[in-house]
Amino acid sequence: MRTALLQLTSGDEPDRNLGHTLDKVREAAAAGAGFVLTPEVTNCVSTSRRQQQAVLQHEADDATLAALCDLTATLHIWLLIGSLALKTDAADGRFANRSFLVAPDGSVHARYDKIHMFDVDVSAEETYRESDGFLPGKRAVTAQTPFGTLGMTICYDLRFPHLYRSLAVAGAEILTVPSAFSPVTGAAHWTALLQARAIETGCYVLAPAQSGTHSAKFGKPRKTFGHSMAISPWGEILCDAGQEYPIVYVDLDLGQVSQARRRIPSLRHSCQFEGP
Repeated sequence: MRTALLQLTSGDEPDRNLGHTLDKVREAAAAGAGFVLTPEVTNCVSTSRRQQQAVLQHEADDATLAALCDLTATLHIWLLIGSLALKTDAADGRFANRSFLVAPDGSVHARYDKIHMFDVDVSAEETYRESDGFLPGKRAVTAQTPFGTLGMTICYDLRFPHLYRSLAVAGAEILTVPSAFSPVTGAAHWTALLQARAIETGCYVLAPAQSGTHSAKFGKPRKTFGHSMAISPWGEILCDAGQEYPIVYVDLDLGQVSQARRRIPSLRHSCQFEGP
């Protein structure tokens, strides 16, 4: 399956982001991609809860989701919308960070809400409290497609290997990791973590990413690391967008999954143990 990873620099105004995203999906499909992936928070990268409250919508009303579903049906491709920031009915007003797998008929085939919230102090100048604005998901998700079984994750999930092992044991052959990694943690850990998750599970890892400095109508502009990547089941880097390439392509061959798992059958070697 010819696969395209889109690298975006989404700002904090969903209407302005949408046209660019649609153009890149069309470009990827025209280049032969039957499976296209966008990054985390495709619709809105923002540090301002005020701006998020003003521009985000519930899933049923979200213009980005509707337009991407319509385009997917027109192009007759599979599309992973890495995630959308969406309003919920939560009493505390927190949003959802939700990934969507859209089928070639334009229907939503699977949804996944990000489980692990990015609450960290990278430095004195760079802190994040994702759980202040977003509700964590509760359920791991796999999705069957004609080209393989997907395990759906988002960004900070990448640091929790038990999630990926559980997805692989449940049948996942392709792991999706749409992200908006910070430049500091990206430079230190991004590649190593992606390769580790692939090696541990014998899965393809597909990680479309936000990149660059994101325009902001309100709040402090965010910066993200970029380097959208695809990793083979053996841990090889198959493509790396750096910070400049808007689309990178990879051809998936699930025979490589079977081969990697035959060579190192670690998914079958889990042992019960005591302690510590």
